[in-house]
Amino acid sequence: MISLNTNLQRLFAAAQKPVKLGIGLMSGTSLDGLDVALCKFTGSGLNTQFELVQFKTVPYGDEFKNEIKQVFSRKLVDLEKLTLLNAYIGSFHAELILECLAGWKVAAADVDYIASHGQTIYHAPQSLHGIAGYPNATLQIGDGDHIAVKTGILTISDFRQKHLAAGGEGAPLALYGDVILGSQTGQNRILLNIGGIANLTYLPADSDATAVMCTDIGPGNTLIDAACQLYFEKAYDEDSAIALSGSVNGALLTALLNHDFFNQPLPKTTGPELFNLAYLQHAQQQSATLNIAHADIITTLSAFTAQTIANAIGLFNINSGLRLFASGGGAHNPFIMRYLQKLLPHVYIGNTNELGIQPDAKEAILFALLGNEALCGQPIKIGNNPQVLMGKFSFPV
Repeated sequence: MISLNTNLQRLFAAAQKPVKLGIGLMSGTSLDGLDVALCKFTGSGLNTQFELVQFKTVPYGDEFKNEIKQVFSRKLVDLEKLTLLNAYIGSFHAELILECLAGWKVAAADVDYIASHGQTIYHAPQSLHGIAGYPNATLQIGDGDHIAVKTGILTISDFRQKHLAAGGEGAPLALYGDVILGSQTGQNRILLNIGGIANLTYLPADSDATAVMCTDIGPGNTLIDAACQLYFEKAYDEDSAIALSGSVNGALLTALLNHDFFNQPLPKTTGPELFNLAYLQHAQQQSATLNIAHADIITTLSAFTAQTIANAIGLFNINSGLRLFASGGGAHNPFIMRYLQKLLPHVYIGNTNELGIQPDAKEAILFALLGNEALCGQPIKIGNNPQVLMGKFSFPV
């Protein structure tokens, strides 16, 4: 009789539980904080049922943000700093998890797994890096073993590498969770997430899996936030106060939209490696708008985000009955949402609360769901997307 080691015994026991308690972690490109979602899951795949038990965004302090910015979205970095941060972030996230569990009065021993996205440092699809002979690539740091050992909880991490290995671009991974949690036969839906980068999943009314589309669209909040920090010393444009005080500059908006990325076929991925302050400065130079009012820059960047979303949705050629459900920080931006509704008068625009998914928690929930799939699911075929289960397992001992 073959005897399994203790870790594998615990893994199999967790996989066979009818109800699993898992934590999903998301730390996005906006660097605003760590989203921690405690979820219950029953079943897997299209039979999944979930409950959001607790959710909290733990804000990052300026010191931590500045540490990350030293290696974030840069072609040249200090290799020692990158190495140290990989271990440090894993340990730091573990501390935040334990603080959340203590506040929620939940014992670590009662949690079956943690699903950690990690911190994206550099996203490099071949379409962006353009280096012959090199594949699509992406890098997230925040080592899963450090989380597992410090919390005592089985940890699943580094989800994007399997997607890359199977021929994808490593993003957006929202596809799998959106199909499982957001599909509704008889209703054409778009699940839109406006984080640092905006992405969407199109879910057709006929539930035809081959027609499902998940793609990055372009900038969400990343350019707006960067410009707010540069010109107003604000982390972001709270309640669109700055955008609503300015005017859209048509010449700058046209220049911002003038990039080959927007002509590439769907699906595609991108990141702050493209949409950054250098991109804005180039557009200002091309449109002779270097000296416009700073508020007008924020207004125009907000319109840019809405316009790229509307343009992408227009590619689906659905003239009536389309329902859009938004999530992410941009869903709280009144200017973006109103501008988007003006551009898409025939589309119903709401948020994912209507689907039972708290908008701010959505991405953390989706990673908790990917963790559940890694434990007990089967690869799902959705269009031409990689048919894989993602995530690497780290044991506490």
